[in-house]
Amino acid sequence: MDAMNPVEILLVEDNPADVELTLRALKKRNLANQVHVVTDGAQALDFLFASGAFVGKNKQPMPKVVFLDLKLPKVDGYEILRRMKSDPRTRLIPVVVLTSSKEESDIAKTYENGANSYVVKPLDFEKFVEAVSELGLYWVLLNQAPV
Repeated sequence: MDAMNPVEILLVEDNPADVELTLRALKKRNLANQVHVVTDGAQALDFLFASGAFVGKNKQPMPKVVFLDLKLPKVDGYEILRRMKSDPRTRLIPVVVLTSSKEESDIAKTYENGANSYVVKPLDFEKFVEAVSELGLYWVLLNQAPV
């Protein structure tokens, strides 16, 4: 993470296999070198708000998008989403919930807390890679964010 290679995607995922698949999918679109991975909710909040291990990071631009799992150690995805959308520094960062849950209550709760998209992780490897690849392409390259 440096000024020459800013983070464009913050991936918040505690499952090492899903991290590997996500990075592989993003590599297909040449986006993998712009991804920062954190494995629990506390790390995600520290990264976003330049606290803890990330004090001083605030010279870096914010990520273009956050790919967020819901079920995380320490701080769950709902709390991360709530904190992001209630803070002016992070309110406008798009958040894509990338989870295995198909529960209607989870879907409703994430949108109520400000999620921009909710994607159920496909179980099939090829479909997972394609879904993440398309998400990366859309949110990093095609989506026009406010300045």
